[in-house]
Amino acid sequence: MLKYLFSAATILNAFVAGAFAAVPDSCVVIYDGVATEVAAAPAPSSDLWITIGDLTRATRFVIKTQGVCRDQLCFPLPKSRKAEFLAKQGPATWFNLSEFARLIKQPFAFDQKNNVWYFGARTAEQNAYVASLEAPNFTLPDLNGKMHSLADFRGKKVLLVTWASW
Repeated sequence: MLKYLFSAATILNAFVAGAFAAVPDSCVVIYDGVATEVAAAPAPSSDLWITIGDLTRATRFVIKTQGVCRDQLCFPLPKSRKAEFLAKQGPATWFNLSEFARLIKQPFAFDQKNNVWYFGARTAEQNAYVASLEAPNFTLPDLNGKMHSLADFRGKKVLLVTWASW
């Protein structure tokens, strides 16, 4: 009986050690199409907590008294929810980037196998072309291989037909 208890305790210890070993020291954040390796939060979480320094390195956002800012863009953090975004642990201040993305309605995805977080364009950025009613410029070849840009047809009526094989 003692032999079985010892075996169960050994298996449980190995499982617990393995679970903590599975928490990586770093992860990759892809923001604005740029991949940046950042330190992982010391405690496991379903959200992405990164240091303030890594926040700036990966996203160019900084924490100011007005909120989370980048260039002329600034998002205030709700005072009643401050603990959902910022946490002090030892000398480091951690920021919940995934909760911030939810706040500003920015899509994101997490690849657990590769420990990669991807952040897409905010809704306002996605709809910028709709607001201006101007399609983004692109260049494609015709059937003869001659290149044509949409900008070449500005001011003219254009019928754009697209097709995809997938």
